Amino acid sequence: MRVISGTARGKKLKAPPGFITRPLTDRIKEALFNVLGGEIEDARLLDVFAGSGQVGIEALSRGASYVVFVEKHPAAIRTIYANLDGCRFASGFEVLGMDVFRALRILVGRGKVFDVIYVDPPFDQPEIFVQVLQALDNNRLLAERGTLVIRVPRKHALPERLAFIAQFRIDVYGESALIYYRQREREEEL
Repeated sequence: MRVISGTARGKKLKAPPGFITRPLTDRIKEALFNVLGGEIEDARLLDVFAGSGQVGIEALSRGASYVVFVEKHPAAIRTIYANLDGCRFASGFEVLGMDVFRALRILVGRGKVFDVIYVDPPFDQPEIFVQVLQALDNNRLLAERGTLVIRVPRKHALPERLAFIAQFRIDVYGESALIYYRQREREEEL
């Protein structure tokens, strides 16, 4: 794993020891950031189930103003800090070492919203995909013009529309799919 672009370009990233992780390949990560394009510069990004922190670190390298990493596993949290240090990032981020639902409650309590939200839940817990998506939607953590991306197994379907967000793109890469959501346009009241 490495940082693809930006100020930390080429820096190698560590994986959490003893973890069964599914790190993004460079191909998928590059495609993700190509789709997000200019949305990353000065963005506030939420990296949920952060693992090694590679998506949030890539965003910082490409000019994101602030990244919140959410990860509950101590070994992964240590790896995130080691990777941030290895890329020489000393500020512009926060690591919430806790369960995702607790972290979301804290972020809501602080009034946080994010321009980009990236979610990479464990593939062996399919019930959590919709739960996390609904929690993000219900708590309005996505900025008005923001993008939410969730990585799921290729054959796993997610709701096309929720209360406040709707799918606008699905990209498939081998056994993984990236599903993109944006705020639904406000419906006119009759």
